[in-house]
Amino acid sequence: MIFVPYINDSILNRIFDHMNNDPILKVENLCVEFSMEQRKLCAVDHIDFDLLEGETLGIVGESGSGKSVTSLSIMKLISSPGKISSGNIYLKNGKGWVNLAKLEEKNLREYRGKKIAMIFQEPMTSLNPVYTCGKQITEVIMLHQNISKSKAKEKTIALFNEVLLPRPEEIYRSYPHQLSGGQKQRVMIAMALSCQPDILIADEPTTALDVTVQKFILELLKKIQEKYKMSIIFITHDLGVIAEIASRVLVMYEGRIVEQGLVEQIFKHAQHPYTKGLIACRPNLERNQSKLLTVNDFLNTENEEEIEKLIASITVKDKESIEQLKRKYGSGEPLLKVKNLSTYFPLKKKLFEKERQWVKAVDNVSFDVYPSETLGLVGESGCGKTTLGRSILRLIEPKRGWIYYNNDNITGYSKSQMRTLRKDFQIIFQDPYSSLNPRKTIGSAIIEPMLVHQLYKNDKERKEKSIELLEKVQLEADHFKRYPHELSGGQRQRVCIARVLSLDPKFIICDESVSALDVSVQAHVLNLLHELKEEYLFTYIFISHDLSVVKHMSDRMAVMNKGKIVEIGDTEKVYNYPKETYTKKLIEAVPKGLFN
Repeated sequence: MIFVPYINDSILNRIFDHMNNDPILKVENLCVEFSMEQRKLCAVDHIDFDLLEGETLGIVGESGSGKSVTSLSIMKLISSPGKISSGNIYLKNGKGWVNLAKLEEKNLREYRGKKIAMIFQEPMTSLNPVYTCGKQITEVIMLHQNISKSKAKEKTIALFNEVLLPRPEEIYRSYPHQLSGGQKQRVMIAMALSCQPDILIADEPTTALDVTVQKFILELLKKIQEKYKMSIIFITHDLGVIAEIASRVLVMYEGRIVEQGLVEQIFKHAQHPYTKGLIACRPNLERNQSKLLTVNDFLNTENEEEIEKLIASITVKDKESIEQLKRKYGSGEPLLKVKNLSTYFPLKKKLFEKERQWVKAVDNVSFDVYPSETLGLVGESGCGKTTLGRSILRLIEPKRGWIYYNNDNITGYSKSQMRTLRKDFQIIFQDPYSSLNPRKTIGSAIIEPMLVHQLYKNDKERKEKSIELLEKVQLEADHFKRYPHELSGGQRQRVCIARVLSLDPKFIICDESVSALDVSVQAHVLNLLHELKEEYLFTYIFISHDLSVVKHMSDRMAVMNKGKIVEIGDTEKVYNYPKETYTKKLIEAVPKGLFN
């Protein structure tokens, strides 16, 4: 069966409240094209939809489906080489309607920010790094409202209070780089609310955030909507999030709306194979699936009977305990032992301060990892997960403690000794875009570590091995000659995995390696990592803030908070019977929209 969401009472109330409301926005026959050398790419292909007064409309789809281009078109922010080639965008303006698609740029200022505001996906790139957060919002207020600078400042601080930012006066004077991801997103929400718009467009506002911060942002948007009676267009690739916030949903695929309707209707009675694939490819917190289904699995099936067989083919398996893993794969001795490891970062010393202050990123941490085990490391941003992973690899030098690999104390290894060891000790980084050199071909990126460690006899053998690895990670031999910019995010991450495999490592740290990917691409990569573990008997530390992903991948789970491991044990026990309040908080924050 396909798992359907739990539709809570607040969503049902919003559905019934707004069913008879009038539209505030009408999009008719919208088509957006991008000129690509000798051809044109249709990013949005003749779509129609309405947004009702006071409702939250979800737009869902993977990267490249056209959902963000649709939102940018409504704001008329499509830049060259893109353009709105046809269609109308009608906004209710008093008693009449205005066609935004036909307005000149100078006339759009009356509507942008004041009538329609937008929260962009990446707050770090949306906020100007050279201006304080307060200055950026007061400028918006003064641009659209005829008030003084002091009044604009008062209103900005009031908005910071409304979005529950701590120390509003201090944040008013802070620069974006001084804030966390969740705080920056709340500054963006405050900016969008500064002129009390009728429509708020939220473009992937929670994608890169922890589940606890995500839950806070969703609840905040609900409260703001109820207070200001505004309409919201909420864009995401995660149907679980849509089930938490939206009353109606549009599903986009290849620039078209393939399905639309009430959230409950779409989840329980999805018609299009693409929608069914999006629902099914998310890891299930309630069952241990042998593999994850992907959107392509559904698109490649021809009828309903085949889809039912496909779903039935995914078996449920019991997780092996650490005792079973020890008996299955070795002598029972840990492959990695971490003892009392601490990594501190110095804070800038203040004038007249006697002692330097330190941030305890990793604070007296101890744990073991056994051969062919996957240890999941979960926690919020800033808890120390990534620092711990990099400290184990000595990419960041720990302040104290010991690291034993195969019973060798590697804490005191020299740089040359560590360079030799890193053939066995590898890491897959979070961002597949910055992990690859844009000036090197994919083949060169995979061959480079082989050259460093002097593997294989000549370039011909190394090239043959590279192509073999590309095919192993479900890419083609033709990708060998391509550059990173020619690949999607999921393809780049598979290249990064192939590069790690080129050294035939024994131990791999996956540092948020699927957090930036669409749910279906994520399912592909997770399936691949599982298959590679079975084939090569890899040992993983799998770092993520996504509890459902960690639960799917891991044999044991460690929960980290403020530099310390607060709970560790078999994944099923930690999830079903959490001992710590912090662990319970993480579990409760996971959107339950995909599970019955």
